[in-house]
Amino acid sequence: MITGGKIVYVEAKREKEGPVAGLGINIGIDDVSVKGDAVTVQYTFLADYEDKVGHLKMTGVIYSSEDKNKAKEIEDMWKKSKKVPEDFAELMLNTISYTCGVNGTFVAQPVRLSPPMQMPMVKVEMPPAEKKDKPKKPEKGVT
Repeated sequence: MITGGKIVYVEAKREKEGPVAGLGINIGIDDVSVKGDAVTVQYTFLADYEDKVGHLKMTGVIYSSEDKNKAKEIEDMWKKSKKVPEDFAELMLNTISYTCGVNGTFVAQPVRLSPPMQMPMVKVEMPPAEKKDKPKKPEKGVT
């Protein structure tokens, strides 16, 4: 469960004049630390406007409280592979996307860049070789 967060750095720059042809967004989880049930995630959000029109970069921190077993799973996976469990990754990526999209709108406006909004929810799936054999849930209406 997310308990808080903050944006600690913002940079917006218009490199050249002209229309924005597209927008690429990259979200990176830079670091994860766990103390008891408290999980802290450091991230970088980067919006690159196509044709090198400009960019928006934001870094921040998200605080989460998880049960001790989940926190331990997150810590172990991060230490081993610099990855986090799928369900936790989805929560973090959607929170970062929303936070930076909304706040990035205010930062992008003065330099005449379009809002860095991509609202679809993020769904994380491990490659088939990394997935554990999990029983599939039956589809609705199918018995």
